[in-house]
Amino acid sequence: MTNHVTLFPEGAMCIEVGGELAGSMTGLIVDFDPKHPNHTWEEITDNGYIRNHDPNGNTLYIVDIAVRPSFRKFGLGKLMMQAMYHTVIKLGLDRLLGGGRMPGYHKMANQWTPEEYIRKVTEGNTKDPVISFLLRCGRTPLAVVENYLEDAESLNYGALMEWKNPFK
Repeated sequence: MTNHVTLFPEGAMCIEVGGELAGSMTGLIVDFDPKHPNHTWEEITDNGYIRNHDPNGNTLYIVDIAVRPSFRKFGLGKLMMQAMYHTVIKLGLDRLLGGGRMPGYHKMANQWTPEEYIRKVTEGNTKDPVISFLLRCGRTPLAVVENYLEDAESLNYGALMEWKNPFK
């Protein structure tokens, strides 16, 4: 956490409710080429330490977002995401990007490819706790990445979800 507030304080935020920590979100700036989206979470975030933060990059990359269970359903995650959108605009970046877990995918993997699963979630034909949340926040799928992170529910896939700066 020290690296987050030292290397890129604009990308580290917490939200309190009644003096109690309710959630947090961290990010870093990277130079991202959407024509070459494949990467792992460990590679792009420096295992979460963000020592690879590049102030001259073009993309605010979300390292993590978390809301404590007792504070979910109040829109706090969406508020933090919107605050990061403002950071993208303020810094003149091209996009906000992050890989989303696909925790519902393992239940449907025998019927759909990961790409089909994301399409079904995007079309509203099925729900996924993470991807549906990111869609409600205004993010759109860019690519599905194999071996994005070690996650049994996602079968190690991640969905890269972006929000493009409308002023670029």
